[in-house]
Amino acid sequence: MARKIGGLKQLGSATPLPKSPQEAELERVPNPHQDTPYIARFTCPEFTCLCPITGQPDFAHFVIDYAPRAWLLESKSLKLYLASFRNTGAFHEDATVGIAKRIVELIEPAWLRIGGYWYPRGGIPIDVFWQWGAPPEGVWIPDQGVSPYRGRG
Repeated sequence: MARKIGGLKQLGSATPLPKSPQEAELERVPNPHQDTPYIARFTCPEFTCLCPITGQPDFAHFVIDYAPRAWLLESKSLKLYLASFRNTGAFHEDATVGIAKRIVELIEPAWLRIGGYWYPRGGIPIDVFWQWGAPPEGVWIPDQGVSPYRGRG
């Protein structure tokens, strides 16, 4: 029998991939360093969803930076949530901003930004950026490290 960790439903147990983002459950854990301003980063270089019009696959590289307050985003639940988009139709802008807003709603960070670096379809890459709040003073916020799409060569 799998053990549950700190009341979390997914961490420490076999968890099936949710069928949709609406079915996926994001989880949070207490921040042990609430008194220290810092930035946490999640990188998802292999995000996949479907074009809601054509059903063709779309691919993105996401970088999510946030300054936590009382809560941290639990990483396994984020992985399952992001993977749940695999068979879901979503426009680039809706997927990127929707993911960030769901995280903000759950963990109420001091600051969050997301960079959605989408691979081209139809010859046009669409990069989507969204920020919530202001970064805490004095924290180091590194560049997201993803180059703009330049094509081949």
